[in-house]
Amino acid sequence: MKVMIFAAGRGDRMRPLTDTCPKPLLAVGGKPLIVWKIEALARAGLRDIVINHAWLGAQIEAALGDGSRFGVRIAYSPETEALETAGGIAKALPLLSHDPARGEIFLAVSGDIFCDYDFRKLLPRAAAMAGAAEPRMHLVMVPNPAFHPRGDFGMDAQGRLSLEEHPIHGERLTFGNIGLYDTRLFAGIAAGTRVAMTPFYRAAIAAGTASGERFDGRWENVGTPAQLAELDARIAPVPAAAAGR
Repeated sequence: MKVMIFAAGRGDRMRPLTDTCPKPLLAVGGKPLIVWKIEALARAGLRDIVINHAWLGAQIEAALGDGSRFGVRIAYSPETEALETAGGIAKALPLLSHDPARGEIFLAVSGDIFCDYDFRKLLPRAAAMAGAAEPRMHLVMVPNPAFHPRGDFGMDAQGRLSLEEHPIHGERLTFGNIGLYDTRLFAGIAAGTRVAMTPFYRAAIAAGTASGERFDGRWENVGTPAQLAELDARIAPVPAAAAGR
């Protein structure tokens, strides 16, 4: 299974840091946010990675190279301007699949979130989605963070997602920017078109072709320089002298 890491955003709320550095390359704990993600994917055996980029994308390619030093293979999908999520996927489809219309499952994650999710958990789900008559998606949901108290979608104990503002069964949760998708969902989008993802989520949920799972581990969407500094302080490496005490 191939993986797409989204790294094309401008990161406006993270300015002025992102005026000269793409957000996924901002460091916490001594390494860039996107490197934490690449290493976690490699541990899960997911080694074919596609990264899209737009703002300061050359820096991303220079920093990560072909991925060999991380034990992965990285291909890049450059965008002149950020095409949003669905548009970015559509442009990258030739790198994600030989025949997108046939339907292949891929994992997509944001390059600027920090989490300890074990991506191996998604492998059985991806296998179950492969070959489905209708294209499906599966979303990893997290408890609502303080900045997004109303969440994105409802989800019940069986992983059924809903668009209800006040679910009778289950609760509202926030999409964790980790998802499995069928390439057929995006095969009809012309490459280079700017297309948002929200209509695809809503249509799949309404049709009953989207499922979800709840993740209660560490998950942080770092949005401001203050949040970045606070996270860095919490996961900063222990100095060698202190570690030996």
